[in-house]
Amino acid sequence: MELSSLEARIKEMLPKEAEISKVSLEGSEIVVYSKNLDLLLEDENLLRALAAEFKKRIHVRADPSTRMPAEKAKEIILKLVPEEAEVSNIYFVPENGKVYIEARRLGLVIGKHGQTLKEIASKTKWVPELWRVPTGSSPALTGVRHTLIKHAKEIQKFLKKTGEKVYSEAKPLQWSRLTPLGGAREVGRSAFLLETNNSKILLDCGINVASRDRAYPMLDSISFPLDELDAVVISHAHLDHIGFIPYLYKYGYDGPTYCTPPTRDLGVLLMMDYIEVLMREGRDPPYGKDDIKEFVKHCITKDYGEVTDITPDMRITFHNAGHILGSAAVHIHIGQGFHNLLYTGDFKFGYTRLFDMIETRYPRLETLIMESTYGGPQDIQPPRYTSEKMLIQTILETVDKGGSVLIPVFSIGRAQEIMLVLEEYARNNEWDIPVYLDGMIKEASAIHTAYPEYMKRAIQRRILHDDSPFDSEIFIEVDKSKRDQIAEEGYSVILAPSGMLTGGPSVEYFKKMAENEKNTIIFVGYQSEGSLGRRVQTIGLTNGQGKEIPINEDGKTVALKINMRIETIEGFSGHADRNQLISFFKKVTPRPQKVLVVHGEEKKALALSRTLSRGRLEVDAPRILDSVRLR
Repeated sequence: MELSSLEARIKEMLPKEAEISKVSLEGSEIVVYSKNLDLLLEDENLLRALAAEFKKRIHVRADPSTRMPAEKAKEIILKLVPEEAEVSNIYFVPENGKVYIEARRLGLVIGKHGQTLKEIASKTKWVPELWRVPTGSSPALTGVRHTLIKHAKEIQKFLKKTGEKVYSEAKPLQWSRLTPLGGAREVGRSAFLLETNNSKILLDCGINVASRDRAYPMLDSISFPLDELDAVVISHAHLDHIGFIPYLYKYGYDGPTYCTPPTRDLGVLLMMDYIEVLMREGRDPPYGKDDIKEFVKHCITKDYGEVTDITPDMRITFHNAGHILGSAAVHIHIGQGFHNLLYTGDFKFGYTRLFDMIETRYPRLETLIMESTYGGPQDIQPPRYTSEKMLIQTILETVDKGGSVLIPVFSIGRAQEIMLVLEEYARNNEWDIPVYLDGMIKEASAIHTAYPEYMKRAIQRRILHDDSPFDSEIFIEVDKSKRDQIAEEGYSVILAPSGMLTGGPSVEYFKKMAENEKNTIIFVGYQSEGSLGRRVQTIGLTNGQGKEIPINEDGKTVALKINMRIETIEGFSGHADRNQLISFFKKVTPRPQKVLVVHGEEKKALALSRTLSRGRLEVDAPRILDSVRLR
């Protein structure tokens, strides 16, 4: 439906007293501007009728001529919101008629049954949007929010352009296909091109940080320029899924990227760190900070359960994937019942302290695209309580003999999971061992506290009651100048990225600690093929202590003798193990007709695909550039 017809129909359905001044398409949303905002706020049935008519979410905002001046509106807001809410900033954005309220306790800003928000909108004619203040410092989060405010005019223009494309007429659907550009029969650089005769979208666009020659998706293989791409959809913030997005904006893409709010903010944190690591190593990053800013300006965030049109013939819904903060399984509805698929991204179908496990019930489902990181026959993880007991025991044994424990972790996900285990043990037992947090771990944990609603209720409650486990006194943020001292003095636990020893402070600590037999390194996450972590892990699994391995030191290759204890403790991974992968497949409903197995080393992907191949079900583990006809 054309915008003029849409506006005419909305005016016809609403009472004249609403005084509709304009209807705007902003991204996937229909926005109605009214000179009588109170009428639309008071009678929710009016908006329900519109939503039912157009099968879209309808947002209402006040006509600019009716809005209260910003300074006076700020005074009203501060009177309506109790001081206990700890409001830190209030930003007015004339371009979209919103007022962004940044506060520590958002519940007090919302009020009982949302009454305070309604009063703010009614009295000031500015529509409030809420941002939670994290319990710790996060320059990345602050930078994202400032970018959204500073570039509001550009963003509003972009949203309108996107809305015009989303609501344009689509040709009758004839076919759909999926082509892996990375992340098929391998772990890393996930990127899947989903096409119909109308639309072209990318599912994830990541980097393989453990590889030099196969680091980036094969974007050069696509037969159209990047500016013809309609949308990018991101499952979660790990670099192997989001890390190459700024490159798209650097070389011509100017469309939307869809993800959850935590994925956007954590993604920026990891992208900034990625280019800084490359520059420290004397390597040229594939993009710069300005390109990351373009990603932020073009990012459209959606919460779990929000149905969102992203092209004229594609509609997505994010569902909890249980992997990391904000991780999503993406349900994609193509056409009017033409085809439905679920892209799991990385997921967990088992217990973690941080998240509920991936959802299994979906409205319709013909094709399932699922990961296979731990899809091999031997990839069975132990019960979680066994893993936690072994972790604590290994730490205590190491410090008892004067050593330190190095735990290489992903800054997002595994770091927080291990922190929760250590915090609970320290809370219930005598514990005087300092736990040093290096790299981005402290900041990533702070971002977690800005989005407690994405975590388990027990964690939510603690954060909302000013008892965040991530702020325990046992955790000490590392001063970079003290790294040598920390590595040498013993009697500590060190959590440091990267989780696969592919760069970052974990490698620095490893070099300093490896030759001391009193020390221990504990691997608690996946170690990719070709990574230093995989090589060291293999030494531990084959009792190879005392061996030497070549490492890079100031541009030169030197031999490092490995005397430290090497342990791998399974069970902490944010990925489903083999049994959990199979259980998820059996429980997902509706039952798919086709399964594509991706994101796993070749042997593991093939092993899982053979296991799932039963009866008439079509199962495949496609290779990179193998296009699969979905319908």
